[in-house]
Order: sequence, then structure tokens, then C-alpha cells
Amino acid sequence: MITKMPLEPLQRAQRIYLDHAATTPLLPAAQEAMLAGFAEWANPSSPHAEGRRARAALEDARARIGKALGWEGEVVFTSGASEALALAISRCRLPLGAASSVEHEAVLRHAEGTARLAVDAGGLVDPGSAARGELVAVQQVNNETGVIQPLDRIAEVVRAAGGLLLADCAQGAGKIALPDADLIALSAHKFGGPIGAGVLLVRDWAMLRPSGGQERGYRAGTENLPGVLAMAAALEESGDWLAAAVRLRQRLEQSIVAAGGGVIAGESPRVPTIGAYRMPGKSAAAQLIRFDGMGIAVSAGSACSSGSLRTSHVLGAMGLDDKVASEVIRVSIGRETTEEEIIRFAAAWSEVAGKASAAA
Repeated sequence: MITKMPLEPLQRAQRIYLDHAATTPLLPAAQEAMLAGFAEWANPSSPHAEGRRARAALEDARARIGKALGWEGEVVFTSGASEALALAISRCRLPLGAASSVEHEAVLRHAEGTARLAVDAGGLVDPGSAARGELVAVQQVNNETGVIQPLDRIAEVVRAAGGLLLADCAQGAGKIALPDADLIALSAHKFGGPIGAGVLLVRDWAMLRPSGGQERGYRAGTENLPGVLAMAAALEESGDWLAAAVRLRQRLEQSIVAAGGGVIAGESPRVPTIGAYRMPGKSAAAQLIRFDGMGIAVSAGSACSSGSLRTSHVLGAMGLDDKVASEVIRVSIGRETTEEEIIRFAAAWSEVAGKASAAA
């Protein structure tokens, strides 16, 4: 007999969560929409009345998502940004010819043997380097540093060369306007939707080769209707909290610099929700352990690789040596983040940094 062990809930009121780039809490509106979606349990591909009702709800959500994002092209539902990127790369009529050197692993695992677009010390791609008549992958917002790439200029260069632009917008969607790209991937759980739901935005169906199955033959598998409805609801929530995020991050960075820390890519355009910071003399692993013990959740780069001991390829591409890169953590702000939490984290940073300096 298997005994189920209940999970003890974290005392969230006492903890500070600053890892929203990894995943952010489900918005109340999204949770309500998801629960309603569970009542529509029929398969949207079934021809009977129940299936048609589910299909109608799915198509309504598709239109709402396009409207919320300001997207006039096609919307393909996926399980998240990773699947959307894989679908775009594997089914695009042009082969993947180049990817920026700071792309998420979800892109790079499909990019072996392709060219890498270098970035400068600020993490920015030179648009001129993207002149290729193939599929070019450049993210909108870097998931480790928050740097925003000049995608509109990059898109002009790529198209002038006869290529197509694929943009990973997982960290930008729902926060800043979408770029002028041909294929766009996003994930619901980055902007208050559920884990397990995402979208591939396609400018024109002719860009992809169909493979059969659902989503007009471009993605196989029964659509996740509850997740789709929750994703639509999350995107329709107001994004006016970003102005507060700008002020919170500015206050945090002033405190970090005053305590002897460093801001990575501080002079580059960055999304206000993500910052990367170096604490000289203290490894990122040691920082994470110390902060977690103090009731604070942060991360070391991407959540997909922070459990490993590998040096960040993003920071390496920006020219940081292994020692410096190993001392960098990521702090990411969400709509739930308060000024009091930032003040408490800044104080914790100073305490840990002070002990690091004394030990150095």
C-alpha cells in the first residue's frame, strides 16, 4: 500500500519570491478561467455537440489571444515555449541557419552546426550579422540578464537577405509589445497563466510544413482547453504594474551597487522584471543557499540549467570570465512584488555581501 505524503505548504507570507522569470503565480482570473475550462471536458476535435461546444470555446480563446497580443497572423497552441520553438525550427520551410549566442537552451539544442551571432559586452546582437537567407533565431528578452534585443532592426536585415526571423518571446510576452518577427514562441506560465500552455505565432501558414494532427495539421495532440482559456485570461489582465517594477528594480540596483555588487548589462535596454547581479567573492551557489535560508527565492541564470554547475553560456558570450560569471545571480520581479520585499532583499544582499567581503 502506498501512503500519500502531504506536501507541507511553504509559509509564503514570510518568504520573498524573486524568481518570477522561472515561473510566476497563476493569476486569479486565469485560475477562474481554467476551472471553467475543466467543465468543458469534451475533445474539441469531436463532431458531436459537446465537442463543438469545446471547439467554440477554443476558437474564441484563440481570437482573444491574438487580440491581446496585437497579432494578426496565425495562433498555434502548444504545451509551452520550448515546444513552440522546436515546432518552428523543425517544421519551418527554411533551415535554421543562425542563432544568437545567448539563446535559451530550448533553441540551442536544435542549433548544432549552425552559426552563432555574437553579442557585445552589453549582450546585444549586431543587426548586421543577421543577414542570412535562412531561419534566424534571436530572442526578444534574455532570460538571464533581461537584455532586450533590437529585433525590429534585426527583422529588416533578415528579410532583406530572404530569411525569416524566429523570436523567443517567453520573457517579453504580456509585458512589452511583440517584435516584428515571422515566428514567435511564448509560454503562459511566464505571465500569470498556467504551466503546460503556450503558443507559436505564425505570420503565414506557408512558412511551415504541416505534419498532421490537430491545429490545422501543424501540431499533433488534443488541445489543452483549460490551459488555453487560462492563458487567454492572463493575457487580458492589465500590464500597468510594470511601471512599479521599474522603480523597484532601480531601488534594488542602487542598493546592490552601494554594497559593492555589480549590475550585468546595466547600460543595455532591459525588461524591468529581470536583473543579473554579481557579488564579488561569493559563488552563485553559495548565495542561493544563503538567501534561501533567509527566506528568499532567487536563481542562478535560467531555471532550466541553474541546478547544474555549468558556467552560464550567456555570461560567457558577453565576455565575462568563468570566475566572474560564477558569482552572478538572477533576480526577477513579478506583479506581486512589493517595495517592502525589495527593501528586505537589499538588506539581505548587504549582509551576505559583507560576509563575502570579510572572507575574501
